[in-house]
Amino acid sequence: MQSYTYSGQVILSGCSGGGKSTLLAELARRGCQTVPEPGRRIVAEEQRGEGKALPWVSLEAFARRAVEMSSRDREQFSSADNWVFFDRGLIDAAVALEHATGIAASDTVGKTARYHHQVFLTPPWPEIYETDSERQHRFDEALAEYQRLLATFEQLGYDVIILPKIDVKNRADFVLRRLC
Repeated sequence: MQSYTYSGQVILSGCSGGGKSTLLAELARRGCQTVPEPGRRIVAEEQRGEGKALPWVSLEAFARRAVEMSSRDREQFSSADNWVFFDRGLIDAAVALEHATGIAASDTVGKTARYHHQVFLTPPWPEIYETDSERQHRFDEALAEYQRLLATFEQLGYDVIILPKIDVKNRADFVLRRLC
């Protein structure tokens, strides 16, 4: 296993069903610190409870919970000495909130909530896209979300790197090489 020198909070974002969680699992397998997607955690909690903040019930309630959870995640890992990879994060949640309410993502994120300047986006990949109990939106909705995310990351001044459509081991190598 190759050794890397790391430091910072890195967002893995992009199109739903594009392989972010699989990539995160591969990075964790290699010893990297990872933070699972807030959205899936919220959906799992809501499905066990009243379900009022499910994205297909109330996108606004869901997005507000995602903003809170993402903020806590960032704080929890703020003093990490190594790279910390976030499966989505505060900016993704802010984009969802903007879509639901019109509140600008930049207002939700603020100027101090910066991640590493490089953000990695999974592109739309219809060949691997699947719905499940936690991802119920159609591919066209995932594609529209991807376009909103791409535009917002660029607007906020991040260096957006579109991940190649390759197997997960090569994707992880690609990410780690770009950061070193």
